[in-house]
Amino acid sequence: MLTPLGAIYSGLMALRRQGYEHGLLPSWSPPAPTVAVGNIGWGGTGKTPLAGWLLSWAEERGLRAALLTRGYRARPKSYPYHVQPGALAEEAGDEPLLLAREHPRAVVVVDPERSRGGRFACERFDPRFLVLDDGFQHLAVERDMNLVLLRAEDLGDQWNRVLPAGSWREGRSALSSASAFLLKVGPKTFQALEPLLRERLEPLGKPVFSFSLTPVGLRSVSGGGQPEPVEGDYLLVSGVGNPAQVERTAAVFLGRPPARHLVFPDHHFFTKRDVTRIQMEAGSLCCSRVICTPKDAVKLGPLADESFSALDLRLAFGPSLFTPARFDDWFGRRWEALEVRRDERLARAARRAKPGRGATAGGEHGT
Repeated sequence: MLTPLGAIYSGLMALRRQGYEHGLLPSWSPPAPTVAVGNIGWGGTGKTPLAGWLLSWAEERGLRAALLTRGYRARPKSYPYHVQPGALAEEAGDEPLLLAREHPRAVVVVDPERSRGGRFACERFDPRFLVLDDGFQHLAVERDMNLVLLRAEDLGDQWNRVLPAGSWREGRSALSSASAFLLKVGPKTFQALEPLLRERLEPLGKPVFSFSLTPVGLRSVSGGGQPEPVEGDYLLVSGVGNPAQVERTAAVFLGRPPARHLVFPDHHFFTKRDVTRIQMEAGSLCCSRVICTPKDAVKLGPLADESFSALDLRLAFGPSLFTPARFDDWFGRRWEALEVRRDERLARAARRAKPGRGATAGGEHGT
């Protein structure tokens, strides 16, 4: 019954995308190469870990990077908001704060108007690389690359099911704007999905990559030293988009399922009352340790005691389709082309900024 409404919404979103692509709607062109990380639908697809990997990639090459994010549920006193590692989660939002702490050399800016946040970042910090978080539909900022993350369900029963009939934000025509697709699945699942990947995505002519998040240890949530190995039962706590996947990851890493899994809504801000409930639950189950995700750890940290530990996750790329390269190699080659394009863009801006041409030195970029 909702399918006709989904078709109408899909058509409106397609017209919106065409408006931006043809210059009928205003957009901001950043002075630095810009990569958008986003998805076609709702749900946890691994955008934040992938954005973090891009920031690490830039750091390893001595490139100052800036991440522009809406900051879901962030409540800063004013915008744009430059997230410092010591900020409050309630002000910065959980994911921006996590990225700011894990990448202190990067600039993380929260602003629902990402063009405004981008101008702020470029004027203040002159980054060489911009990451547009959850930016596939945020077309008011031009980008050089679109990395679109998909779930296995997006290839199956959710394929082209647009709101309110399904979970997609746009129709399948929007996927033609992708530079590459990524799925957060292991090698075996990726292999099992290959027939669907070929049917759905091969006509688009874009590479498809896989990646996974692998626990490599535990971190103290309260900021103490390295936690001891988990012995006996443990209580699992999560407030993320895919709690079932968190439980599977924890069970494999620790060798046994949790005694209980307390599931909170995605982006939940924990209170003292929540922590008291968690501690009482752990006590009643004789659990000596409470395990959570890194995203939950930034919100639990000020309230947690030494029994709280977070999974230390590392992103690893797996097999790919429609290209022999892994994502990290593919991205490195694409980056070289983006740098050439950036230099050409800056040269054009400099020519337009010469006296008598009716422009100021920062005219093209809004500086």
